[in-house]
Amino acid sequence: MWKKIGRLFVIKTRFEACLIIYALAVGAMARGSAYLHEHPGVGGKLLLVACSGAVFLAGAKIFDCLRYEQAAADAKLAD
Repeated sequence: MWKKIGRLFVIKTRFEACLIIYALAVGAMARGSAYLHEHPGVGGKLLLVACSGAVFLAGAKIFDCLRYEQAAADAKLAD
């Protein structure tokens, strides 16, 4: 039973990864917008850029991990 529930939290395809990254981006931009209101000027803009940059880094890492896991699965099948 726990394995079935655990599989729901595993990203298996690029489509699922894109959905996760989209959700991260929406949340980060909402937080960045709040930063712009809380800290007007250059400080708020820098925090907004940091929020969007974090999404780019997280997305790249997610795609990298997917590629690595698929390559490992292919190598396991080849053996």
